[in-house]
Amino acid sequence: MTTPRKPQITLTSKAAPFAIRAERAADVAMREALLDACFGENRHGRTCQRLRDRRAPAAGLALSAMREGKLVGTVRLWHVSAGGRPALVLGPLAVDPACRELGIGAALMHQALAAARARGHAAVILLGDAPYYARFGFSGENTGALSLPGPFERDRLLAIEFAEGALDGAEGMIVPTGAPLPKRRSVRALDARAA
Repeated sequence: MTTPRKPQITLTSKAAPFAIRAERAADVAMREALLDACFGENRHGRTCQRLRDRRAPAAGLALSAMREGKLVGTVRLWHVSAGGRPALVLGPLAVDPACRELGIGAALMHQALAAARARGHAAVILLGDAPYYARFGFSGENTGALSLPGPFERDRLLAIEFAEGALDGAEGMIVPTGAPLPKRRSVRALDARAA
């Protein structure tokens, strides 16, 4: 009697798994290239970038999605004051266009939000597409009296609260409060020390 054979399933490269991990220093060049590819080189002039400029992301809240040794997704969260209330701003969330059907963006969102909640953060704010982010619990319910340091579309300013009432009464400008990036030593100063 012949044993029936199970058909072999060949995984295509599109089915290759991905892993999400903490961002590493070695990811920086790949992350910047991915962000340029997703948002264009003018992304540095966007309104939410003003909340991130010269600031470090919140501790433990910069994530990279890796697939076959390549960075294919990124998300970071940043400390802000939302009209006097402590919160985080999420963004940018980016996924390599060739990998958009693999669920990487949703996985990054779920992991980032779970990590933020686990670290005791009370609220996360973002500027994005309401129908996409609603599935993660974001809405414009608590952002109507908040503003950003530049032009933005009101219906795209969204938030999620992990602690009930975290954004109650929040009004005014959202401003960065995170740790400044360490100043880079100039190459000349390093060369002078070596001489």
